[in-house]
Amino acid sequence: MSGLRVSAISFLNTAPLMWDFEHGDAGRDFTIEYTVPSACAAALAANQADIGIIPAFTYAQIPGLVVIPDVAIAARNQVRSILLVSNKEIQDVRTVAADTSSRTSVALLQVLFANFLGGARQLQPHPPDLQEMLRGHDAALLIGDAALQVPHAAGYCTYDLAHLWYEATGKPFVFAFWAVREDALGRTPAGVDLARVFQRSRDHGLESASIQTISEQWSRRLPLSAGLIREYLTENIYYYLDNEACCGFQLFLELARRIDLISSIPELRFLPES
Repeated sequence: MSGLRVSAISFLNTAPLMWDFEHGDAGRDFTIEYTVPSACAAALAANQADIGIIPAFTYAQIPGLVVIPDVAIAARNQVRSILLVSNKEIQDVRTVAADTSSRTSVALLQVLFANFLGGARQLQPHPPDLQEMLRGHDAALLIGDAALQVPHAAGYCTYDLAHLWYEATGKPFVFAFWAVREDALGRTPAGVDLARVFQRSRDHGLESASIQTISEQWSRRLPLSAGLIREYLTENIYYYLDNEACCGFQLFLELARRIDLISSIPELRFLPES
């Protein structure tokens, strides 16, 4: 065992990224713990993990990280799993109950409101229970599997945050990526190329047979058909941190800085590839 500790996420959209760790032998070099995105970032910040799939926004808040290149959870338009749900039109929303399990999604909502949707709104942290969230607030921010389960025929106004971002900027949005504590790199076992391990796991997870397996497995956990899950993983989620995605992320940080969500914009530093 290498001693490298990986903080991962137990959401549907990360399943392809974890393929080799769960179905191959990549996990032999790591200790894996599953949690929610915000807790991954906290674990890295507290030196309780060496590698984590962090909300992209938190990269600006945690010093000493490098990014595993070309792997992300992103969207080039609609993402379906980051939703603002309301009983009224978005321009009439004043208070939002927010699932804070992903800091990036919360920050994205703040950026959208402040820069494109008429000004800041009041956000209140809340567990992801839609009925309870709407009981005392105009809208609810739901993230991940909870958002995917919002009933389409329930009469809510639903707003896909990645789609709102694309409409406003024309750019992809990056929700999360793998980050590594720089002080952990010296403990990487000889012969292990970290970037290649995580890229290969993504590639294997996106193979047609793998997506079919994931879709069938998760259709038994969520009230969604295997077909809808396959569509979500192959058409809504974009798993590459390419140049266009990086440009979208850079713009997001600039807009977040403009409304004082972050104090400075860090350089995006990548783990060298062998």
